[in-house]
Amino acid sequence: MPEAFARQGLSASEAARRLADQGPNLLPGSEPKSTAAIVREVVTEPMFLMLLAAGGIYLALGDRGEALFLLSFVFVVIGITLVQERKTQRALESLRDLSAPRALVIRDGQEQRIAGREVVLGDLLVLHEGDRIAADALLVDGQLEVDESLLTGEAVPVSKLPATTGEQPLANAAASVGASAASAGPPQARPAPSGGSAAHEVASVGALFASTVVTRGVGLAEVCAIAAHTAVGRIGADLAATTEPPSTLQQRSRKLVRQLGVAALLLASAQVLLGWWWNDQPLLESLLSGIALAMAILPEEIPVILTVFLALGAWRISRHKVLTRRVTAVEALGAITVLAVDKTGTLTVNRMAVAELATTDAHFQPEGADRLAEEFHPLLEFAMLATPGDPFDPMEKAIQHFGHHWLAGTEHVHEGREPEFEYALSGEILAMTRVFASDHPSQHLLATKGAPEAVADLCHLDVAQRDAIGRQVENMAERGLRVLGVARGRWSGQAAAPAAAPPWPQSQHDFDFEFLGLVALADPPRPEVPAALAECRQAGVRVIMMTGDHPATALAIARQVGLSERPDVITGAEIEALDDATLRQRLRHVDLCARLKPQHKLRLVQLLRADGEVVAMTGDGVNDAPALKAADVGIAMGERGTDVAREAAALVLLDDSFARIVAAIRQGRRIDDNIRKATRFVFAVHVPIIALALVPTLLQWPALLLPVHIVLLQLLIDPTCAVVLEAEPEAPGLMERPPRPASDSPFAPAALAYAVLQGAGIAAVLLLCTAWLSAHGGSAAQIRTVVFGTLMLNVLLLILANRDLARPAFLSAMAPTTWLWRIAFAMVTLLVAVLGLPWLRELMGLALPGARELTLAAGLVALCLVWLELVRVLGQRLGGARRGNQNSG
Repeated sequence: MPEAFARQGLSASEAARRLADQGPNLLPGSEPKSTAAIVREVVTEPMFLMLLAAGGIYLALGDRGEALFLLSFVFVVIGITLVQERKTQRALESLRDLSAPRALVIRDGQEQRIAGREVVLGDLLVLHEGDRIAADALLVDGQLEVDESLLTGEAVPVSKLPATTGEQPLANAAASVGASAASAGPPQARPAPSGGSAAHEVASVGALFASTVVTRGVGLAEVCAIAAHTAVGRIGADLAATTEPPSTLQQRSRKLVRQLGVAALLLASAQVLLGWWWNDQPLLESLLSGIALAMAILPEEIPVILTVFLALGAWRISRHKVLTRRVTAVEALGAITVLAVDKTGTLTVNRMAVAELATTDAHFQPEGADRLAEEFHPLLEFAMLATPGDPFDPMEKAIQHFGHHWLAGTEHVHEGREPEFEYALSGEILAMTRVFASDHPSQHLLATKGAPEAVADLCHLDVAQRDAIGRQVENMAERGLRVLGVARGRWSGQAAAPAAAPPWPQSQHDFDFEFLGLVALADPPRPEVPAALAECRQAGVRVIMMTGDHPATALAIARQVGLSERPDVITGAEIEALDDATLRQRLRHVDLCARLKPQHKLRLVQLLRADGEVVAMTGDGVNDAPALKAADVGIAMGERGTDVAREAAALVLLDDSFARIVAAIRQGRRIDDNIRKATRFVFAVHVPIIALALVPTLLQWPALLLPVHIVLLQLLIDPTCAVVLEAEPEAPGLMERPPRPASDSPFAPAALAYAVLQGAGIAAVLLLCTAWLSAHGGSAAQIRTVVFGTLMLNVLLLILANRDLARPAFLSAMAPTTWLWRIAFAMVTLLVAVLGLPWLRELMGLALPGARELTLAAGLVALCLVWLELVRVLGQRLGGARRGNQNSG
């Protein structure tokens, strides 16, 4: 590939043309539900089947008007379901588009971050550690290690080197990559290394496959295959067709609905037998009353509530620049008690800059300086040599930028110099060493940087020297600086064959180093963090810093942002020395954890959860992925985070701002509140419907509610849940109350008891009214008119009563929302139409209400309002007493 083209990449216009010709870079996956599939699901639901059965019975009885009216609602129900399904689907699709894999490409000579679906053939991918490769490609520059376990089942990363012109022309290489993709199949189907196949030849010179992960290195690769033509695409669609697992809340709701469904079937069967045998009703009329009771008992709105609320909630959270990758995380947001955050990039701006250089005898600060003294040149030179030329890490970028500025024009800048070998930073040694060839063939130059204590240990310094360095580090760290130690060394390897590499020592400890000094970097706090932390404290959410930095640096930043009043810091070394029980106890009194390794973070998250906390955790690197998965809510950084971290997390901060996490918690609490409001409303409104369908049979009264009445009520209940209550604004003081207990559920007995008590009072008022009207000569149609009209108005009362349990229902009516006005208008319009249109009134078995009926209905509504207020006051007193007992305990 010509060097000029390699750095320019495709032009924007050419990329657009290829995207139009080739289509998006998407693996075969699940298509959105078709209209036919949605209709098929609707017609197999129990409520729909009962509607059809009732319509059929009316036809058998010869009541064609009732039958046609009921059966016409079949299309209304399908229409409502289609609208709700499409609304939910659009929300989920917008989230999927945001959460799609990303790719860093070169176009028009500039690096651009684009959606993985927009990658085309010929694109140049810029790959860093932690990236998930967007398409099959051929490495043309750099050196990588890639985890190909998705294809091979082998966990060991595979080294990738660029192809050279002598080895294979690029065009042929691209073709061979396509061939390898075609044969990539399961591990046993892949060509063996000794096979000499074209696919293996390409693999040896840098074939990269879509969906595999870069575990180390930096590279540039040209895309050779996209979408279904990649190795993963040819293996099968099942890799991409992932299904969102149901949340805990959804599982509980489905279990409850199944139990109520069984109860509905049993009670409806008993009602049919009672009506037919005890009340001497014709069998078909008894079947109608049984169907009406089953329709009244079955709360089929509950699954709709959770599906719509969680999907739309995730969409609302995305408007605050927080992407929800798993909708199930939405329900956990309202229960978060501990927020474990990294320092760099979360609490700070993640724009590192070298703030100070220090040797044993001197300090250098760039502010106000015009030149760098000669004594600091070796320190900065070897800091640059110990850093990759094209670094991904913000600190390493800062070192290279600083060095190129202050060492410009000197012999200490080694542009393009590549190491012969590298010792990576590891859990055992918090330092990295790069080995370079020197002017003497038998001698190698060593450049090392890392944690000051680790570098000092590699230099085998005496106690006095270590103490002096420790004091310097402590002084810098107390000012919020992040400090790195730098050392140099020389090594003469044993003789080796010219074509072979020297036998490198196993460990960095096998070298002798000379300590050069310290490099201190500053990363100032984000301006929005102090206010966000204060909001967390007010909301009862404890924030714990988990960082790899020096304890003094962590403490300095914590003081600057007001993270904690407690000065205690626990380090990774202390964590390793403590057993789980002791560490769990210690964690209750410590908010700052420093010098942590990835396994420490994982252990801390697991212990916090074992201690009953609901933990959210932020992370950005490959090594953070296990802890992100272990947390109740893993939060990845969108700007600086790796693809692996994004995939392990449930939430992604699109702009890496800590304030976004607090906004997500706020939204999670609002969504949880609204789910509880809708659940209370559904159960409260079903209780009087059940009573009015069941009691007349037991007392040998004429039927008060027929299937057609219940269907009309359902048409009001469904949109009330999915639209009105979902859009409710957050409650006052939302972030001033403690998190809800993780075990607390909208379906808990106490929550359902409150709703049942609301509905039971309304049912009692309506049944007493029925008895009074029967005793005073009211006809069946008149009684049904008063009861049905009052019940419809009570649906509106229950909305108002459940919007905010802290104030009376009539005050809730004084703070309406747009959707509340609309549903109120729809209810009144429907009631006027049912009573005012003679054919509709007769169809529903109602009578035109007179003065007595209207006065009675108004009185019943007032009584129900009083009852709802009594329940609210009683609930507040019991809730206050329960909270008081918990606090005193």
